[in-house]
Amino acid sequence: MEKKFHDVIIVGGGPAGLAAAIYASRMGLKTLVLEEDMPGGRSLEAPLIENFPGFPDGISGAELIERMLEQAERFGAEIRFPEEVLNMDLSGLVKSVVTRHGKYYAYSIIIATGTQRKKLTVPGEIEFLGRGVSYCALCDAPFFKDRVVAVIGLNNEALEDALYISGFASKVIVISHGEKPVVEEDLLRQASEKKNIEFIDARVKSINGDVHVNSISVMGQAGIMEIPVNGVFIVLGRVPVTSIVEKAGVVVDERGCIKVDRSQSTNIEGVFAAGDCTCGGMQVATAVGEGAMAAIQAYRYIKRIKK
Repeated sequence: MEKKFHDVIIVGGGPAGLAAAIYASRMGLKTLVLEEDMPGGRSLEAPLIENFPGFPDGISGAELIERMLEQAERFGAEIRFPEEVLNMDLSGLVKSVVTRHGKYYAYSIIIATGTQRKKLTVPGEIEFLGRGVSYCALCDAPFFKDRVVAVIGLNNEALEDALYISGFASKVIVISHGEKPVVEEDLLRQASEKKNIEFIDARVKSINGDVHVNSISVMGQAGIMEIPVNGVFIVLGRVPVTSIVEKAGVVVDERGCIKVDRSQSTNIEGVFAAGDCTCGGMQVATAVGEGAMAAIQAYRYIKRIKK
């Protein structure tokens, strides 16, 4: 196995990981970012981010990530993707991270693994994935031009997706699936004013079809009914991706969120966490702030142990 030594290894290349990479590399730390998929995480799915400071007209998630990548690399950060972390040893002064491509060593580790989407767990969800079922509106909405689509979930992300999809689909049906609406008023107003967006308070029981999706069965106040749809977008929120770090000894709470203090420190010295895996603000801006703080603390830690 190839062995390389860095000052800090950042696991995850979303907004938190890239912000950490910008700060760490700019402070002179030899910095490695390992991302299992594409840098950006769920930010890549955002057609427009309107609440990130400094962009009064908004900026797409893809463009923001592209700028952050360029900035991190300009300061000297090494960003490797797709490279999935398979194991970690965080017990010693020098910590290690294993991937299929090699074993990497560092004094400090920053965990920024983000989240993964919650599954609907009903019949038809897996069977029709890619044949009408999707978890990514930005990726797949254009395939449903002039068709009827269901969005499952009643949260900010679900409403953002419904608004985006409504620009393509003839009709968008937002189904609560038991979620109590805790959403931004402006988003709810925009969605409610769209003539081709409809809301139904019901729970999905199954996704139906033959080759492709052609309907969903839902349980509402009037009992079970079948709604004809051509596509189903599942947007039920996210859960943190922390199983590997928990196995390595990092403490998480009952939801799987990494426990950190105000300096983004975990229970293991030299190991920090930032972004959605800590279940903080779950916003790009908060992820960036946590990533910056984690890098600053990693820098201080490394300088202290190298004395």
